[in-house]
Amino acid sequence: MLIETERTPNPATLKFLPGREVLGSGTREFTSPEDAEASPLASALFSLGDVTGVFYGRDFISVKKAEGSADWQELKPLALGILVDHFASGAPLFQGGGADAIDIAPDLPPDNPEDADIVAQINDLIETRIRPAVARDGGDIVYRGFDKGVVYLQMQGACSGCPSSAMTLKQGIETLLKHYVPEVTDVRAL
Repeated sequence: MLIETERTPNPATLKFLPGREVLGSGTREFTSPEDAEASPLASALFSLGDVTGVFYGRDFISVKKAEGSADWQELKPLALGILVDHFASGAPLFQGGGADAIDIAPDLPPDNPEDADIVAQINDLIETRIRPAVARDGGDIVYRGFDKGVVYLQMQGACSGCPSSAMTLKQGIETLLKHYVPEVTDVRAL
């Protein structure tokens, strides 16, 4: 089995492409070994010691290493070994089969029903223009709320902690949302 790798804008994160579907729908992020207990693959990657994050996308896995840890030349073959073993064995991605209960959203006030059209426009732009772009870089961006002109987003995978994520958020995403949805006054990452 051949697994390709790609660099991401975040030097601490490497994107692995197994050439098959990883997660049928949505995304899942693990930021600690305790979070990863629901996934044997994520747990195995965390067991390498230098791993601080694992992110599953539709057809890729992003792995984040600790700052100051081994470089990717040392860590990449170990991660590839775990990934090849997992996919070759046909083992499930999650214990118990499902991943539905893993993604816990932060506590935010629910969207105001009067803002339903605005929220629909924001979500459409995220799905059609923003999410595909950040997925190419090994991450994801998740809508978490809209309140009084402010859009709340959660950066995941390679985007989380990336040195260029603040610029992407303000100069890219905020500019796009403000252009198409005039009610948007600010975009903030959670």
